[in-house]
Amino acid sequence: MNDADAREAVTRAHREEWARVVATLARRFGDLDIAEEAAAEAFAAAVRRWPADGVPPSPGAWLTTTAGRKAIDRLRRESRRDDKHKEAQLVYGDAPPEPAGVIDDDRLRLIFTCCHPALAMEARVALTLRMVGGLTVPEIARAFLVRETALERRITRAKAKIKAARIPYRVPSAEDLPERVSGVLAVLYLVFNEGYLATGPGAGPVRQDLTAEAIRLTRLTRALLPDDGEVAGLLALMLLTEARRTARVSAGGELVTLAEQDRGAWDAALIAEGHRLVRERLAAAAAGTPPGRYQILAAINAVHTSARDIRDTDWSQILALYDQLARLDPAPIVALNRAVAVAELDGPQVALAEVDRLQDSLAGYHAYHATRADLLRRLGLSRQARAAYDRAIELAGNTAETAYLTRRRDQLR
Repeated sequence: MNDADAREAVTRAHREEWARVVATLARRFGDLDIAEEAAAEAFAAAVRRWPADGVPPSPGAWLTTTAGRKAIDRLRRESRRDDKHKEAQLVYGDAPPEPAGVIDDDRLRLIFTCCHPALAMEARVALTLRMVGGLTVPEIARAFLVRETALERRITRAKAKIKAARIPYRVPSAEDLPERVSGVLAVLYLVFNEGYLATGPGAGPVRQDLTAEAIRLTRLTRALLPDDGEVAGLLALMLLTEARRTARVSAGGELVTLAEQDRGAWDAALIAEGHRLVRERLAAAAAGTPPGRYQILAAINAVHTSARDIRDTDWSQILALYDQLARLDPAPIVALNRAVAVAELDGPQVALAEVDRLQDSLAGYHAYHATRADLLRRLGLSRQARAAYDRAIELAGNTAETAYLTRRRDQLR
């Protein structure tokens, strides 16, 4: 095996196995730092050894075993005299395994563990995405619209607080789940989004491994909390988005917008399941249970996927849903997406005025400039539209999106 093949195998294993290795070690050793560092050492060992020895038949098992040995070596170096018995149990496997509790999936258990209420919400989500979600620091920083250095500091502070407060790695009980689920849903949503429009260098435009894993873990979360409306809403949102995956990228690798997609290529089974979940949540809202953020986003997607053609889209209903979402979550990105619906109902000039008010908040976000570019194009302002497209292309991290924006810019007179 040549070095290039080995490197590709390590990269693939990192994408597929990182979170599983970390989750297994954290459960065994009860320490997130040890788990992460030992996993990193195991992957470094793979980089050195796989070119010469070949890729093992089960890369995940090899990495888990190697990481376990690295963790034990660290414990041997750092253990005090009164820790010898515990160390021996770790080495020889005599310690009884920690019970799985109410969560039977290693990865989901670690997500609930990292989303500890003692940490600020943004710290919980950033730490969990790094430890479990398989996302790199640059990918997470783009998701939060912050600089990588700021994101690194946020993760470092979260880990330091875990140590300072002596927050243990502990299997969450059933009573722990409701106060942690909001952070868990935020993690799963961001993992799904990174798969939906991958931004990592060298990654394809869509990472199905991430979208599939996010959906799997959200299904497990719903089984744990079947009465939680936001869990059902997030699952519906993911399903309705995933249903359009095969139609979202052309054969040439270019993003296909919702208006141009072949709706016959959408996954009818996923759409039917997503619509059923949305109807259940609408019935709950009618009974007096107000919907949350994910439920409203799912409802918006349900309107889009109900239309047989883009011209049949009920934009007034979409705008009403965005108004409801804005009252719940007055974030600039919500206002940006709302402006797209405004453009369809009131015209691009009205929408452009709303988008321009978001300049200070979203100047570093590629979708802000892409939206402005499209509105300026529709108004016939080609020079300004070209400048906006240039800025969007500069900021976009997804290859399919970059190809689409470049074509639209080059079509301007």
